[in-house]
Amino acid sequence: MARYTDASCKLCRREKQKLFLKGTKCYTEKCPIEKRNYAPGQHGKSRRQKLSEYGIQLREKQKIRRSYGLLESQFRNSFVKAQRQTGKTGENLLKIFERRLDNVVYRLGFAPSRKSARQLVLHGHFLVNNKKVNIPSIQLTSGDTIQVQEKSRKLDLIHNSMKRVSDSSMLSWLNIDKAALVGTFLNVPERSEIPLPVNEQLVVELYSK
Repeated sequence: MARYTDASCKLCRREKQKLFLKGTKCYTEKCPIEKRNYAPGQHGKSRRQKLSEYGIQLREKQKIRRSYGLLESQFRNSFVKAQRQTGKTGENLLKIFERRLDNVVYRLGFAPSRKSARQLVLHGHFLVNNKKVNIPSIQLTSGDTIQVQEKSRKLDLIHNSMKRVSDSSMLSWLNIDKAALVGTFLNVPERSEIPLPVNEQLVVELYSK
């Protein structure tokens, strides 16, 4: 499968906002966007191009796609699913992404980034409802439990990542027992409960052309 292998920080700089792709580094002064908040490349700093309507819509789509670490085909397929559901397509799209297992593992604090969460899931470090699951894109439903496998409970990556999570910062649609390393997907979040600073309606307009 195709995958992005270049520096993740270049993606944040291209979108001129933090996408939190490098885990704990994004919360420190070492984050490149703190000092170089302009597009990468030789002419990134001097470029003052005014975006067209299409360009604005495209950049918003790329922010969402890159935040969740998805390929273009995965994003497109999810958009088609969102269109078939009742309600607002843009909000449905974000709900689909938030229900992904790799995203929930990241939101619970078991991994420092979605990329790390995807790798942990692929390597079989988690159980969903007491069953081993190694598919990052699986859609969780209300009441599902996610727990770290017994053999994986001593992984430094997981414990170091858990340090950034506090009870007050936990999202309202998730619950976690830090001692047991068990999280619960309480319900599908509403748009107001998803901390992602994007305008998903621009994506709908982009694909409607």
